[in-house]
Amino acid sequence: MPIAFKEWAVTVRALAEGEQLITLRKGGIRQPGKPFRLAHERFFLYPTFDQEPGEFVRESHQPELRRALEEGVWSDGEPPLHAFAAGGIQQPDRVRIRAWAEVAGHFTIADPRCVDALSPFYVWTTDYAEKRLGWRRHQPLHVLLLRTYRIPRPVTVKVKDEYSVAQAWIELQRELPFEGTPVLSDAEFERASEEIAEITRSAGQPVLV
Repeated sequence: MPIAFKEWAVTVRALAEGEQLITLRKGGIRQPGKPFRLAHERFFLYPTFDQEPGEFVRESHQPELRRALEEGVWSDGEPPLHAFAAGGIQQPDRVRIRAWAEVAGHFTIADPRCVDALSPFYVWTTDYAEKRLGWRRHQPLHVLLLRTYRIPRPVTVKVKDEYSVAQAWIELQRELPFEGTPVLSDAEFERASEEIAEITRSAGQPVLV
């Protein structure tokens, strides 16, 4: 079964549109005390909506929230946009898988200045990103540089109870092909990758995977 990485719907949409190139992780989803482990280097992007307050998205990228609603299908209709402000939206009956990613770089950092310098490559507020750094201070913050590909046609999958388990990785119960078009050209991605590597090099270290 294909492996998927659980991430906020607004982040998934931003990755699929080339608006975001990295994701930040400290530990497993709702797994106190457990450090993040990069178990897979190629995976589909599975959007989640619960515990996704809209205030964590920068004002310049607030339109991403409306587009993020397109990642879910609710039996009683699409929830209102303002529901994001209440701390997240109930997980839909189905979600749309529109992209997959491969890890092009993996670093750990511990310097808030590094998190701020990486802000052009994510849509969250820098305050939220720094909170991720500060959470579980004894653990470093993992920076995953992702090369994202849009699949030819979004695939709708049913949300199963087992997909709600407290972990970052899930197995999708249907076959999906790793095919599609990269969201950035080779030249664009190479330029951004070099900048991200330089930022993390000054305040972090690569992780051997």
